[in-house]
Amino acid sequence: MPRVVESLSELHQAIGRARDRGRRIGFVPTMGNLHRGHLSLVEAAAPRCETTVASIFVNPTQFGPGEDFDAYPRSLEADLEALASVGCDFVWAPPVETMYPLKQPFMLRVPERLADCLCGRSRPGHFDGVATVVLRLFSQVAPDLAVFGEKDFQQLLILRQMARDFSLPVELLGAPIVREDDGLAMSSRNGYLDESERAAAPTLYRVLETTAKGLNAGEDFTALKAQGFDELESAGFRPDYLEWRSAEDLGKPRAGRPSRVFGAAWLGRARLIDNVPL
Repeated sequence: MPRVVESLSELHQAIGRARDRGRRIGFVPTMGNLHRGHLSLVEAAAPRCETTVASIFVNPTQFGPGEDFDAYPRSLEADLEALASVGCDFVWAPPVETMYPLKQPFMLRVPERLADCLCGRSRPGHFDGVATVVLRLFSQVAPDLAVFGEKDFQQLLILRQMARDFSLPVELLGAPIVREDDGLAMSSRNGYLDESERAAAPTLYRVLETTAKGLNAGEDFTALKAQGFDELESAGFRPDYLEWRSAEDLGKPRAGRPSRVFGAAWLGRARLIDNVPL
């Protein structure tokens, strides 16, 4: 089992010992309740680093009013067993008081062009909380490499800009989305789905794939978006957005440059997100 570290002094000692041995530090931030998608991030870090650290911290500042902070699944023992299976060296599991020691903490403000679209439009302040906690984690762990999943692609772009803006000496690696056999992107919130909702859930991925294929064939995005919303609603979803954006800055897609189709929709209690590249 990976060693669990719960105090900053113990964390700094563990990191210091790794540094003294000349080891490169790989880091995977998580909120726990791990699935194969999370484990794939640890597996991506392992060949690039001699010491791999995962954090487990359910971050209160990225949850808005009425969101599922209290209900968010917590499963530390199962998570430790899963991390042991992929060779994680130790787990940083700080209490809230360590991560936010002051009653009025400093918070980052993500630039509007990155935060006020897609998921940021539906979850005001969410990415401010994400950027704030990741900056704190980077300061504590001081990794050489950090790995994030491309399912949260907007988050990945925001964190890459944050690292550039603050001149952080950390490489950010994006890892491919890990999917169930039927195409559903793996997510801790998939556990909220009942049997009938789980059967319908892969519709989101199919809509994104159909939309991307249509765009590659030169079809009109407005018509494809309307068709996608109709298909999602027919499957029982409450669509949030279906957007075609630049994969470099989330702006308007540009000819000859990478782009992606992004989607989010509610299915019962679960808000599912996904994206596919063109």
